[in-house]
This record gives sequence, structure tokens and C-alpha cells, in this order.
Amino acid sequence: MQIRTDLALEQHELNPEVEGIESEEITVGKAKITRITVLNEKGEQAIGKKRGRYITVEVPPFSDDSGMDEDQITAIKNELANMIPKEGVVLVVGLGNTNITPDALGPKTASRVLATRHITQEFARSIGLEGLRGVAVISPGVLGQTGIETSEIIMGTIQRVNPSAVIVIDALASRRLARLGCTVQMADTGISPGSGVGNERAEISKDTLGVPVISIGVPTVVDATTLAYDLLGEKPQQSQLVEPRGAKMIVTPREIDILIDRAAQLLSHSINCALQPSIDPEVLLSLV
Repeated sequence: MQIRTDLALEQHELNPEVEGIESEEITVGKAKITRITVLNEKGEQAIGKKRGRYITVEVPPFSDDSGMDEDQITAIKNELANMIPKEGVVLVVGLGNTNITPDALGPKTASRVLATRHITQEFARSIGLEGLRGVAVISPGVLGQTGIETSEIIMGTIQRVNPSAVIVIDALASRRLARLGCTVQMADTGISPGSGVGNERAEISKDTLGVPVISIGVPTVVDATTLAYDLLGEKPQQSQLVEPRGAKMIVTPREIDILIDRAAQLLSHSINCALQPSIDPEVLLSLV
């Protein structure tokens, strides 16, 4: 049975003792950070993830916590800042469909990211925002809405904006209910939109776009078959009871509206702080 998850941490948990993987854990206040590095081909084969860095930040559930704790923001901001180039315009892309709540994380987060590429340095200095970094923000929608592959829209934007890096935000899938709405994953290997729900689109990565791509997301759904495995343990004869009708079902928490809103608030503020380190966080909040 296929265990579907977008989290490198969960793939590593299934294969903890393998070559080609480095892992370390640290704690910042209420936030637990796990850094996983896939070093070589053996590591790629072991956990099914491309070579690169995968950072998981586990925080209190957004249904119980607003997600705006300073330690949580600092943990995400610092890890993200270590992945992005120090200079140059950054393109932020919110992936997903605003009409489907569990898939609306990307657009909702992007709507709260401070777009600054159009602001000249002279004007920024005149209003007390010296050191403002150029940021462009788009939410390209999904193929069914536009008739255009997301990767094609991003590629066309890159040709005009010429960013030093791209940050893509998307909802993810987990293999455990316990990780929904309380886990943030960042990676420097890009992303394949829709892979978590079995609708994989063209890859968005440095290999396809020609610039570094950092992905950031929160798991909002669990595949029904994977959920059965999680609840029943290693009992494939029971988990198969959800098939065939349940094989394409996706499960999400009933408080998904709250989870999405609070996750978007946390991610957007963390992204703003990482991209604009010279500006006071309270000022950033007021600007967006």
C-alpha cells in the first residue's frame, strides 16, 4: 500500500536508519525544528525525496493557538532566511485554488506578503523604509481555472522579473492526522503542485526554472487510504476496506477554515520578516 505524504520528516520516520541522510533536531520555545539533508542517491531512494535540505517546524495546533508566537515566527523566519539569497528580487508564488479551502493556503498567504518591487529606493528612504528589498507576488491559480500550467505562468514571470530566487507556498499532505495544521515544511528542492492529492503537475524547481526555488507549506489533508493505515497500524487487509471507492478520497479537519487563516497569517509574517530583516516586524504587520 502506498503511504502518501509530502513531508520528508515522515518519510524519514519510515526509514530512520539509512545511508545518505543527515538529521538534527533543535527546539526554539514551543517550536521543534528538524533539519533533514538528503546527501546522495542512496538518500533519495530511501525517502523518495530529491537531494537537498528539508526543514520541518512543528508548532502547537493552529486550532488551539493563533500561530503568531514570537518563537514560532523566529524559527520559521531564520530557517527561511538561511535558504534564500541575500540580495536580489524574490518572487513569491501562492499555489492553490481559493475556492477549495484545504487548497487555499498558497493564495491566502501570498495576499499578505508585502510586494515591494514597484517601490523605488528613493521613495523607500523618504518614508523611513531604507533597505527595502524588492519582492514580487503572484497567485497563478490552477490549470482548471486558467488553462495554463502553473509552471508556465511562473516561467513567464521569471523572464520579466528576473528574480534571484522563487518562494512557492502550497498546501501539503501528511500521513498522520496529528500533523495537520501544526507543521511547517520548507525545502530548497522545489515542489510538484498537486502531488499530495494525486494530481501532480509539472515540477517547479531550479532544474525547470533556472533559479533557486524554496518551497514552504503546511499539511492540510490526509489521503483516506493513508489515514486508514495511520489509524489501524500495519494491517493492510483492513486498510484495503477503504478501496476502491475510498482510494481517491481526501480527509481534512472540520476546523480547516481556522487552520488555513492562521497558517497563512504565520507564514506570511515569517516570509515578510525573512525578506525584510531591516524593518521592524510591527511595522511590517501594519504595512500589510
